[in-house]
Amino acid sequence: MPASLLLPIVLVLAAGSMMAIQPPTNAYLARASGSVMFAALLSFVVGTVVLSALTLATQRPALAPLRDVPWYAWAGGLYGAFFVTVATYAAPRLGIASMLTIAIAGQMIAALVIDHYGALGLDRSPVTPGRIAGALLVIGGVLLVRRG
Repeated sequence: MPASLLLPIVLVLAAGSMMAIQPPTNAYLARASGSVMFAALLSFVVGTVVLSALTLATQRPALAPLRDVPWYAWAGGLYGAFFVTVATYAAPRLGIASMLTIAIAGQMIAALVIDHYGALGLDRSPVTPGRIAGALLVIGGVLLVRRG
């Protein structure tokens, strides 16, 4: 493995571990506030404050080029809001391991389609039998985690 891949891999592992921590902490907020959506909103408010501070402290992004991005480039927050809200609702009902493996199965299926067609401005990477087998193994993992 090239050394240039070590940092991104470590960062993704850390982000993945935080994906396991976020739903139960948001579920705690949901129980305390009585609202799953309000808990998700609070999560996004905290994230917005942190990202705003970090961005302002480290960068001066150009806003003018944003006028030329396609409409779907603005939808990332929508996907994140949906995921955080659903995870806040589902985590206490399914358990973190089941919730995340089901989410990862959904990510794998979507990733294969996006890669295959080169959607959203990405390079095309056609579906192959090996990639399908990998996705099926992930889905098999979902079933194993769910059955305990």
